[in-house]
Amino acid sequence: MKKQKQTTSVKTASRPRSSARLWLAAVILLLVVAIPIYLRRSTVKQTGAGTSAATVGINKTPPPGPAPEGMVWVPGGTFWMGCDDCDMPDAEPAHLVTVDGVWMDRTPVTNAEFAKFVAATGYVTIAERKPDPKDFPGVSADKLVAGCAVFAPSPGQVSLENPYAWWRYVPGANWKNPEGPGSSTKGREDHPAVHIAWDDAAAYAKWAGKRLPTEAEFEFAARGGLDRNRYAWGNDIKPGGKWAANIWQGRFPSQNTNEDGYKSTSPVTAFPPNGFGLYDVGGNVWQWCSDWYRPDYFVEQAAQGATRNPQGPPDSNDPQEPGIPKRVQKSGSFLCSDQYCSRYLVGSRGKGATDSGSSNVGFRCVKPAA
Repeated sequence: MKKQKQTTSVKTASRPRSSARLWLAAVILLLVVAIPIYLRRSTVKQTGAGTSAATVGINKTPPPGPAPEGMVWVPGGTFWMGCDDCDMPDAEPAHLVTVDGVWMDRTPVTNAEFAKFVAATGYVTIAERKPDPKDFPGVSADKLVAGCAVFAPSPGQVSLENPYAWWRYVPGANWKNPEGPGSSTKGREDHPAVHIAWDDAAAYAKWAGKRLPTEAEFEFAARGGLDRNRYAWGNDIKPGGKWAANIWQGRFPSQNTNEDGYKSTSPVTAFPPNGFGLYDVGGNVWQWCSDWYRPDYFVEQAAQGATRNPQGPPDSNDPQEPGIPKRVQKSGSFLCSDQYCSRYLVGSRGKGATDSGSSNVGFRCVKPAA
């Protein structure tokens, strides 16, 4: 029942009441600014000595055999992970990472594919289950109904600090009924399945003989062989004057001008694939990764120098919502814009409570080479 928050950074302000507090604030500010810069610079020195620009590239190992149905070979290689110019502290600093080759779903899992899984297993998604009263102490029983968070445009401009202004909990909303009772996926069989919680995605992956990608695998794949570009398709938000992904145009969250042709999800092959032949690795829907989320994880990784096949931190900690376990999400969604979220930027990161989906959250899977 947890509504997803998508934020770029947190701004805090304080008003010192004495010169002593002013001095203390100055010292803290110096430490907050100086330490990450020092770590970043020292990391560049560490990695630069043993990993020159010549080491960044794509493996030339051929695919290990015929492609599994609906999957493409991502050859692996070494790349700069993260984003130093996105104004997103949790995506800093950029650091060198090596990943092995892996088969990856060509597209996010579609409604048609998820329906096959449900028909074969009888699986019931978290959004379809009545919330357990033990997980929501103090909430009256009549309020504990199955449902999920659905985007609803605000009637006018609202503060972007309050996501509840454009999210509403809709009883009966789930992957079969994306907007709630009365809606369906008919005619949207080739759209990504949404309202998918992390546990739902992991259950599908296990049934399919696959797994969820690590954050590093997803980002390497999404970059499509491009080195330190801003987007999965290059550095131009509209290459050739055409939108390359399903993202928000107009004034968020009140007015979507629909320039890309879609106000909600789009067919998973509606926009061109990236250099590896992968669709929707930027925009359309958020996609779950296997990694736990911590905002300081990239700083820790960078301090180690170049890493190979990182699996994420051992646990989750989001200071914005302490105590709520979260996993990494990648790709951004149809709700991301240059005014809010902007996490279609290929080096950026998202996050989500593991027991929650929403109308813009889906997933895709990977399969190891052996």
